[in-house]
Formats: sequence, C-alpha cells, structure tokens
Amino acid sequence: MTLRPDLAIIAANVASGARVLDIGCGDGALMAELRDRKQVDARGIEIDPLNVSLAVARGLSVIQGDADTDLSYYPDDTFDYAILSQTLQTTRAPDRVLHELLRIGRRAFVSFPNFAYWRVRWSLLWSGHMPVTAALPVSWYETENIHQLTINDFRTFVADHGVVVENAWFLSGGSARRIGPANANWRAEHAVFLLRR
Repeated sequence: MTLRPDLAIIAANVASGARVLDIGCGDGALMAELRDRKQVDARGIEIDPLNVSLAVARGLSVIQGDADTDLSYYPDDTFDYAILSQTLQTTRAPDRVLHELLRIGRRAFVSFPNFAYWRVRWSLLWSGHMPVTAALPVSWYETENIHQLTINDFRTFVADHGVVVENAWFLSGGSARRIGPANANWRAEHAVFLLRR
C-alpha cells in the first residue's frame, strides 16, 4: 500500500522499535506500515468509529477518542513519538493539543495543509469563495477544518512556545515533491514538522 506523502515522510523518520501514539490515526495505514516495516509498538486514537473498526480489523491497537479531551489521560513521556497528521486544524484547541503531544511524546510529528499555498490564495482572490482544492476537497460548510493555519503561523507558534523544530518537510501538490524552507509558506501545499520540547 502506498502511504500519503506526509505519512511516508513520518514513516521514514520514525526509529525502528519505537513506541508511537498516532492521534487521529484514520484507518491505521501509518501504524500498519510502522508495525510491519519497523517493528514499532504503535497505538492509535481516532474519533471516527468506522475508522476505528478498520484499524482494529488490521490487528492494530486503536481506541475511539478525541484529541481535544482524551490526551490528558496519558502519562508524561509514554511514547517516543506522538503523531498528529492532518488533524491539528480540526481540533478545537490546537495549542493545548500540541502541548499534550509534547508532554506524552519525547518527539512529535505534526503535518497539516498550508492555507497560504499560492493556489489557495489565488482561488480566494479570483473567485471570492473559500477554495476547493485537492488538499481541501470539500466546500467550507462540509470541512472538518476549523482552524486554518499557514506554515508561517506554525513557525511563529513553536518559536513563541519554546518548541524545538528538529526537522521540517514541505510538499507541493499531492506528490512528495519537496519545497525549500525559504519559499514554503506560499509554494508548499502541506507541511510536516518534527518537534521536541
């Protein structure tokens, strides 16, 4: 199975044998990849009951839960990595969720769509409507995204909160084509950050 580009980056950069919590794990595709290829002890939390069922059917340890409320039940430093892929913008309190990620994981991977991507900007400017793109495929009233953020917003947030960025990857389109960090805010459609306290 081919992983989504941001998940492929995360999978390539998680150490073999690590303990991982995938928050908003969807159907468990990343967890299965980490378990099968890197012998990772992967656990997941997912809000959608159908996705929980799909992940459990893969033999994965996934519980139904909400990133906004249920991360507080995990003890400090329980995991080597806490992963939040394409979920930050859907949380009610992204600042608290990021704090929890870095409390329960020694490191955290965070990936999100960049709302400053030039096609998104152009679509909004040209049509006057919230854009519908490959990365944002539904209308404004159907989207789960409640906190739109840009790469620069995220960079400012982590700097203001003393979070260390160990690495970052910026992707264009639906592919794994990489964009340099200097132009990422307007040229990258997705971002992946590896963080630590």
